[in-house]
Amino acid sequence: MLSKNIKTVEVCFSPKLYEHRLTKDNFIVVIVDILRATTSICAAFDHGVEKIIPVAGIEKAREYKEKGYIVACERDGKVLDFADVGNSPSDFLNDVFRERTIAYSTTNGTKAINLASDADEIVIGSFTNLTAISEWVTEQDKNVVILCAAWKGLFNLEDSLFAGALSEKLLDTGHFETECDSVKAGLDLWSLAGEDLAGYLAKSSHRNRLKHLVSDEDFQYTVTLDSNRVIPRLESNYLINPATN
Repeated sequence: MLSKNIKTVEVCFSPKLYEHRLTKDNFIVVIVDILRATTSICAAFDHGVEKIIPVAGIEKAREYKEKGYIVACERDGKVLDFADVGNSPSDFLNDVFRERTIAYSTTNGTKAINLASDADEIVIGSFTNLTAISEWVTEQDKNVVILCAAWKGLFNLEDSLFAGALSEKLLDTGHFETECDSVKAGLDLWSLAGEDLAGYLAKSSHRNRLKHLVSDEDFQYTVTLDSNRVIPRLESNYLINPATN
């Protein structure tokens, strides 16, 4: 049985499982889309972007472009013709968008953000901000749901590995417990992959699906732990980084 004064950790390996979660109140959702949305969002804030507007649909993204916004938009890994940039970390690894607002729409990641609108808080997780996000989540004293954006509703390795890595950090604090088999599966995966994350993910279907679109440099950035301390958080339909806002 779970202790009454200790919070819970739960993992949804796919957005299709979110409606079936056991955690129903007093909870934070950590959105994870390692390849590539949440890694790129963290890169954008680490390089000075002021706000990001998560946009689910292509037509809505096109409307933002017509209104004069900078638009980052891709589907199936490909930059759409009206977009300014795509969805790779390297698109944001410079200061060209510093203090700007970006409308952001991706195949999987932004849909997961919109799905979790019933949470008390929504934050963005990646390997690049793993420690920062685990520390911030622990300080909030709320239950946690780690929501994997997955790929078109299907389980994927990279998001599930992050779920295991974050679950391990949270459970190690002593402030969280779990009865979630998905957490336990994620922990087991992380114990196998953590020593050579890049090597393990070389067999990932999504990594191979995007190999001709994602450079080796982008991939190495993606699997580098703790390269930044940003904590992207949804506030009034905008993602912001509270460390600088």
